[in-house]
Amino acid sequence: MDVIVEICIFANDYEKSRNEKSRNMKNPFKFGTIVEEEYFTDRVEEVAYISRFVDSANHLILISPRRFGKSSVVAKAVKQSGRKSITVNLQQVTSVADLSAKLLREFFKVHPIERIRHLISHFRIIPTITTNAITGTLDVSFQPGVDASVLLEDVMDLIEKTHSQQDRIIVVLDEFQEILDLDPRLDKKLRAIMQNQKNINYILLGSQESMMTDIFEKKKSPFYHFGELMRLGKLPREDFHKYLSERLKECFPNNSNEIADRILDYTFCHPYYSQQLAANVWNIGVLQPEKEDVIGTAIDYIVTTHGHDYERLWMNFNRTNKWILQRLAKDGMLQTGEHRTSTVYSALKRLQKDGYVIYTNRYELEDPFFREWIIRGM
Repeated sequence: MDVIVEICIFANDYEKSRNEKSRNMKNPFKFGTIVEEEYFTDRVEEVAYISRFVDSANHLILISPRRFGKSSVVAKAVKQSGRKSITVNLQQVTSVADLSAKLLREFFKVHPIERIRHLISHFRIIPTITTNAITGTLDVSFQPGVDASVLLEDVMDLIEKTHSQQDRIIVVLDEFQEILDLDPRLDKKLRAIMQNQKNINYILLGSQESMMTDIFEKKKSPFYHFGELMRLGKLPREDFHKYLSERLKECFPNNSNEIADRILDYTFCHPYYSQQLAANVWNIGVLQPEKEDVIGTAIDYIVTTHGHDYERLWMNFNRTNKWILQRLAKDGMLQTGEHRTSTVYSALKRLQKDGYVIYTNRYELEDPFFREWIIRGM
C-alpha cells in the first residue's frame, strides 16, 4: 500500500512539475506582424546589405511576394542603422490627402510638433492637429476638398527641410505599387518631388512583382531606375532548418531536426507559414505531449480553424481559377489541354496579382493550408 501511495504522489508531483514547466515555456515562434529581436529568422546578409546601402545617398526598391518578411527585414536594417525613419503602408492609405496626413503623423513621432511648429505655419494648407486622449498620439487631418497635391508637396518638403545630407532620414513606403490606384498621376507627382530631395533615403517595398517592375523598369515610367532593385526570396533551407530546430529543441529534444524538416517540406520554406506551423506544433507539444503526429495535428487545427474563410474565398473564384488552383494544389501541372494556354496564363497572372499564387522557381499556392483545404475537397 505504501508503495502505491508513493507512486501516486510521484505521479502527481510529476504532473504538477510538467504543467508548471509548460506554463513557463514561451513559444519561440511569431507570425502575422513585423518580426523583431529573438523572433527574427536569419536574413543576416540581407539586413547587412540594406543597412550599408542606406548609408549612401541612394534609394532602394525591394520586391518580394507577400509574407516573405520584407517589412521585418527592412525594419531590422533601419533599426541597425541608428537613423531616424518613418514608415507608411500604402495599403492602408485611402487617398493622396490621407497619404499626406499619415506621413505627417509619422513624422511627428520623430520630431515633436513643438520644435517644428514654425515650419508648419508656412504650409499653404494648414492641417488640423489633435491629440488622441486614449493613445496620447497626434492625429492629423485636412479639410475635405483641398488640393491634395499641395498637401503632399508641403509635407514632403517639411521632411526634407528638417534634415541635412549629414543627417538624412529614411522614408519607408510599403506596398508602393498602390500609388497607381490612389491617383493615376501620383507617380509623376511623387517623382517630381523626390528627384529634388537630397536629405532623404527612400526604401520602396512592393509585393506585386509585375506592377513594381513596370514602375521601376519601364523606360516610360517616371520612376524608371529610381534606385537599386533588390529581390527578396525564400530563406535558404539550411538556414531556416537551423533556426527552427534550435528553437524546437526545448519542446522536442529528441526529434527537433526531423520536425523542422517536415515543417519545411510542407510549407516549401515559405517564411510566414513555416513560422505559423512551427508555432502551432510548439503549442501542441506543450499542451498535448501525448500526440504522436504533432505536424498532422497542427495542420488539421489550422485548416479547420480557417475552413470557413477558405470556403468564402473559393465561392468567389470562377471555374477557370478553381481549375488552376486545384491543379497547382495537386501536382502543379497546368498544360493539360483542358483550357487554352492564353486563358490559363491570363487567369494565372490575375491569381498572382491577387496574392493567391506566387512564383519562385515555379508557380505554387501562396498558402499551403489553403492548398491542403483544396486537396481535401477534391
